[in-house]
Amino acid sequence: MSSRVSRRAKLGLYGALLVLAVPFVFPTWWMVTSSFKPISDIFSWPPSLLPANPQVDAYRQVFELQPFAQQYFNSAYIAAVVTLGTLAVSALAGYAFARIRFRGQNALFLVVLLGLLIPSEVTIVPLFQMFNTLGWVDTHWPLILVPIFGAPSVLATFIMRQFFIALPGELEEAARVDGLGRLATFWRIALPLARPALGAVAIFTFLHSWNLYLEPIVFLSTPEKFTLPQALTQFVDAYGGPMWNIQLAAASLTALPVLAVFVIAQKQFVEGLAHTGLKG
Repeated sequence: MSSRVSRRAKLGLYGALLVLAVPFVFPTWWMVTSSFKPISDIFSWPPSLLPANPQVDAYRQVFELQPFAQQYFNSAYIAAVVTLGTLAVSALAGYAFARIRFRGQNALFLVVLLGLLIPSEVTIVPLFQMFNTLGWVDTHWPLILVPIFGAPSVLATFIMRQFFIALPGELEEAARVDGLGRLATFWRIALPLARPALGAVAIFTFLHSWNLYLEPIVFLSTPEKFTLPQALTQFVDAYGGPMWNIQLAAASLTALPVLAVFVIAQKQFVEGLAHTGLKG
């Protein structure tokens, strides 16, 4: 009897989850299916869940109207470099705040955390002036350096610090007895154990860089140097109106890496965030 009740409870739970998933899944489904429709069918009533006559012309025009392949590469390599740089900076800074005791440590860490409270819109003008002075406007350097040393890196440092605090200190004491220095202990002992936290940091850093919009439209002006979020705004007709099927096709291509990264690494993401709260 109890197994039958348990089975009914599971079926009810799965049914409720399916209903709740509809508002999240349907927009993605509409985006992908509409990219295969002509413009006249996208907003037809009643709406159709599947295209009546699927067409791939929109995907072909995505690469004809814009240097979309180059823009795709720009986003990919910038996101990869930003992710690696943020991992390096946050892992070292987080370990230092967790293990090295010095005067004013907590006050300095509080100052670092205050960087999360400053909106990027507030700093964009002085950053533009600084990079303009250096001659780096209309280059990818601002899109790489600002995230690595800005708010995303601050959040990553917090996550890494919390993870290293939760690690048993006895592991590092044993390493020091064996003659390892601070840096060698970090590299050989602490860093390999921090894979869940590193995975979480890598995922949200990659997604943040991939979806970055404000900084590209401020710093970049050459289409060949655009990233994908900025490139999506360029698919318009001669009157400035949106070319819906082409925009949806480009958006579908843009979303593929994001979905792939999260599906593949969602377990590490959840584990990393869970471990950061073990000890404060």
